[in-house]
Amino acid sequence: MYNFLIAVLLVISVLIIIAVMMQPSKQQDAMNALTGGAGDLFAEKKARGFEAVMQRATAILGVLFFIVALILAYLTAHK
Repeated sequence: MYNFLIAVLLVISVLIIIAVMMQPSKQQDAMNALTGGAGDLFAEKKARGFEAVMQRATAILGVLFFIVALILAYLTAHK
């Protein structure tokens, strides 16, 4: 069980990295990086399509990672 959960944690870790790297960039130019995008303060748009799917996938994978890590910590403490 322990080894299986370690493998699951590793797979989830790789999937989180892939999901984060596939998300589209929100920075449009170098000035936004310096100003923090203050010009677009009220131009916030709801994520749609691919961007929304990637945000959901990242959130779900993050929750799964946290749950599996807690289970592994519990199993390690109660061996």
